[in-house]
Amino acid sequence: MRGCGRGRDGGRDRGQAAIEYLGFLPVLLAVALAAVQLGLVAYAAQQAGTAARTGARSASLREDYAGDCARAVSDWLDASCDAPAYSDKEVRVTSTVVIPSVIPGIGDFGEAHRTATMPLDH
Repeated sequence: MRGCGRGRDGGRDRGQAAIEYLGFLPVLLAVALAAVQLGLVAYAAQQAGTAARTGARSASLREDYAGDCARAVSDWLDASCDAPAYSDKEVRVTSTVVIPSVIPGIGDFGEAHRTATMPLDH
């Protein structure tokens, strides 16, 4: 009965799948980290928009726009709002959020900037 047993060379393929998986693991890890980084970029942009709207709303009411702007963003993000630009009927505030990196020290992903305009409350 040939083919029923492993034969002489049947044990050589043992562990081949594990070795192939280990070779592919860095590629899977890189794709996963890229996906997480892309999510962080989108989250930072969304938080910058929230900060700008909050700062503009506070500035339109003549309140502490800088404090409200900072409190509107997640604590672990580095965010700031520029001084409000007033016109006759509206106020404009621009916020900046530093985009964090998944692996600290690797990659500078810049900043997310958003601007919001609100009517002045007279």
